[in-house]
Amino acid sequence: MNSKMNMIYWKSEKFWLGKLLEHPEIMTQGESLEELEANIKEAYLLMAMDNVPEQYETKEIVV
Repeated sequence: MNSKMNMIYWKSEKFWLGKLLEHPEIMTQGESLEELEANIKEAYLLMAMDNVPEQYETKEIVV
């Protein structure tokens, strides 16, 4: 599952915060930009794979 998305991010007093522009409901934080990026990728995959059974197949399609 490879998709390019845009992350908007900013620094709070303690953490880096960010969300995906394409999915603004996905928001997370990290102590570094690298951790923020890893956390937002994990949050996206958790959302995308919600309610998908353990046995599944993928197929690339053109839309």
